[in-house]
This record gives sequence, C-alpha cells and structure tokens, in this order.
Amino acid sequence: MRLEFIGAAHEVTGSCHYLEVGKTHLLVDCGMEQGVNVFENCALPVEEAMIDYVLVTHAHVDHTGLLPQLYAKGFRGKIYATEATADLCSIMLRDCAHIQMQEAEWKMRKAKRHAGAQAYEPLYTMEDAEETIRRIIPCPYEKRISVCEGVEIRFTDIGHLLGSASIEVWASEGGVCKKLVFSGDIGNVDQPLLRDPQPTKSADYVIMESTYGDRRHSDSKPDYIAQLAGILQETFDRGGNVVIPSFAVGRTQEMLYFIRAIKQQGLVTGHGDFPVYVDSPMAVEATGVFMRNEASCFDEEALALVRQRINPISFRGLRLSISSEESKAINFDETPKVILSASGMCDAGRIRHHLKHNLWRPECTILFVGYQSMGTAGRALVEGASELKLFGETVDVRARIRTLAGISGHADKDGLIRWITGFEEKPARVFVVHGEDRVTMSFADCLRDEYGLSATAPYSGTQFDPIGNRFLYEAQPVLIKKKTASHGPVGVYGRLVAAGDRLAAVIKRCEGMANKDLAKFADQINALCDKWS
Repeated sequence: MRLEFIGAAHEVTGSCHYLEVGKTHLLVDCGMEQGVNVFENCALPVEEAMIDYVLVTHAHVDHTGLLPQLYAKGFRGKIYATEATADLCSIMLRDCAHIQMQEAEWKMRKAKRHAGAQAYEPLYTMEDAEETIRRIIPCPYEKRISVCEGVEIRFTDIGHLLGSASIEVWASEGGVCKKLVFSGDIGNVDQPLLRDPQPTKSADYVIMESTYGDRRHSDSKPDYIAQLAGILQETFDRGGNVVIPSFAVGRTQEMLYFIRAIKQQGLVTGHGDFPVYVDSPMAVEATGVFMRNEASCFDEEALALVRQRINPISFRGLRLSISSEESKAINFDETPKVILSASGMCDAGRIRHHLKHNLWRPECTILFVGYQSMGTAGRALVEGASELKLFGETVDVRARIRTLAGISGHADKDGLIRWITGFEEKPARVFVVHGEDRVTMSFADCLRDEYGLSATAPYSGTQFDPIGNRFLYEAQPVLIKKKTASHGPVGVYGRLVAAGDRLAAVIKRCEGMANKDLAKFADQINALCDKWS
C-alpha cells in the first residue's frame, strides 16, 4: 500500500493524491494549478491508462480541472463523486474544455505572426470532457460504497461547495485494513445555503487542507448583508456600478442569496429594483443545479425559504446574461447596477471585459468576495495595484477596491482545528496539504506543538506506507524554473501516443491470464503492427 502526494503540496491549487492498494491505482482529485505556484509537481507514478479510479472531493477546477487531460492520456476508469458534484462537473469540465480550446486558438493565431513559433494544442478537447463526464458515478452522502476488492469509500458533507465532501477510504491489503480520510476543502460555518461541515469519527491517517491555517476570519460572525448593502448604497449614490468577480459555482449563488435579502428588507434606497446581472453561462447553469439539490445540501435557513415557496437565490431585477451580445450590452446601460461575473480571480472570462469598462471609473466599486491566489490579477488589485493590463492595454485603477470581510468558503484556522480535533481518537498521522508554503508548515507545527498530533507537510513526490506507518521517500522542494507551453506530443499524434500508452497498460494487466488468451491477444497486436509498419 502506498500514498503519494502529487499536487497542492505546499501550494493552494492543483490538488492530486495517488493511492496504491494491491494492484489497484487510485487518484483523489485531479486538479488544475491556478495562479503562480512556487514548486514543481512530480509526475504520476504510473501511466494515466493504469489509473483505475478517481475519487473527487468537489467540483472546483483546482480539484477536477485535469480530469479530461487524464482521459486524453489514456485513463478509462471510473470517477466517484457525490450527486451534486457530478451535476456541477458536467457544467464545469465542459467550460474548462471551451476555455482550453479558445486559448489554443488565440495562441495559434498569435504564433502565425512569428516565424518558427511553436505549435500550441489545448490540454484537452470538448470530446475529452464529454467522455470524462460519462465516467462519473454519482454517489449519495453517508453511504458506504464498495469500489473494488480492497477499497470502500464514503462521502461526508464538508460544507465548502454544493456537493463537496470529505472522503473516507477503507483500504485493505494482505489482510490489513487502514482507513484514510481526505478532507477536501473544509467549509466555513454559518454560511448561506449550505450546511456546516459534518464530522468524521475515525481515521488512521488524515490528509487535510490548510488554506487559511494561519488566520481567523473574524471574532464574531460578520453581517454580510449589512456590509454588502452599505457598499451597494454608496456606489449607486455615486452613479457607479458594483462589479463582483465571483466564482460561477458557489460564490455567485451566495451573493444572490444576500442580494435577495437586501431587496426583500429594503436595505438599499433610492434605486428601486436595481438590476443585478449574472454574466456567466456557467453560473446560470450552476444556479439551476443548486435548486435541484436543495434537499441534500441546503441548510435549515435556506430550506425554510423553500418550504414557503420562496426561491432563496432569485428576485425581481435579476437578469441572466448568456450570449456574448448580452454580455457586451451590460456596459452600455448607464443605470447603476451589480455585475456578477467569472472568473473569481480575474484571470480569464468575461470579468476582464467588465474590469476594462469599470476599473478606470472612480464612481465604481470592484468588490472581491473570494480567495485570490498568488500571481492572479485579483490578488494584484487587492494588494493595491495602480494599473492592470487587459487585452493588451494598460488600465488605470481608479475604482474603489473593496473586500467583503470574512466571507469565505474555506474554514479558518479555528474551523480547521475544530474539524481535526473532532475525531474520537487521534489519527496516527496528519498530512497537511493545500496551503501556501509557509502556511502548511506553520499549521503542521501548530497541530504538533499545541494538539499533540503527529503532523507533517509533505512536498510533491513524498511517498508513505500506511500499513507500516513509515515514509518510503521524503521529497525535497523543487523550485519551478520555467513553464513550457506544452508537455509531450500534441495533436492527433499525441492521441496516438496516448493510445499506445493505454495498450501498454492493458498488456501489464494481462499477466496471469490463460496462455491461450495471451497468445490470441499477441497475434492481434502483431497483425495491427504488420498493417501499419
């Protein structure tokens, strides 16, 4: 049995962990890196075609965004996720593929202007995303599920996003069973719509996130509705727009929940049923998914509204923008308004167009309501940038840059400690991941020094034996020197290479089969080679 840390080791994004149980190869999450990351991630220890199963904690891109690439490189296994996560992945992975293909087209056009420029291919295509989605098996919360011989799992609501879960994995090998718990992203308490994180009773080993492991959100619960109402009132009175870079899944729906309450209570005066634009096709689809999963994911406050036949995330003045023409028209309407648009870190998508039209206007407000990774445009604005480059032009920052204090889908340090100390017995080890370099180290120190837990923050490539409770290899940090545009063969030839890798993986699995079947398979391969050689 072997656990290996691949992504989100001393980094916040790109979550990926590898688990080998007997001859079964699993991944927990397969996420995309976002923003600037400091350390190199090691490669998977086996070919993608050898991966049998992927367990998904939740639908955010930094946990799922490379699943289609996994498929493109030969993966043909099953993907287990909660029912709501399966619904959201159907939206988000298609959107990721669309962005990948758009970026590839743009870079190819740019490359044609320069002689000798390298060809650029997307990480994956829409077909890869579609085939990936077909491999997702929706699972209910709290049901123990047999994945294969030697592996059972259970999803528990962790309160971070609709459908988000911690995953208990019972791994058995050689008559020994060890239980590993992967926290996923642990949710904040008392947030709108979603339930608080649910506890897990026991584990031999815990792999837990530490995004806010060095800070506390607030000593008391912030009054988000009052804070937001005040920002809207001030901005509208100046004749400006409130532009909210917002993650299409999760944060957008929370903001709609607050704005519905503001309108219902009449907390913004003098501006009637001020318009609120959700300018993101993905956010519009995701909002529908939220309402379809209300029974399994909503908290009591939201369910009470539903029982009164009140939609908690809809109201008069809400306008959904789907087409690019509708999106462009928003900035030609001079009425003070709210614009909710993705991406939440301002590094892609329609939000960049809205920043171009509003960032230079002193009467406007850019309101940040989520975590901003290092190296993103959102992080630069929050940290006081005086200008921002958008579509090749430099735009002066004259709008007011505000942050809605305390709002976060991640637990703070107290919430993380509350979750890990909620186990009935101390785990044998706690592995701290999904945090910036200094945060993972300080949080692991805190768990060791203040709570008596055996905690460590592994670097990418670290290998651990759960049965022997020992490290097989303790990796050292490798700083990123240079990112290349593509990895390995690309295009149709790249598909052929991936098919070859998959064939090699199938051959490896044939060991122990009857000689008659092995001979037949060998003859078929040789016939194929003869045809093409």
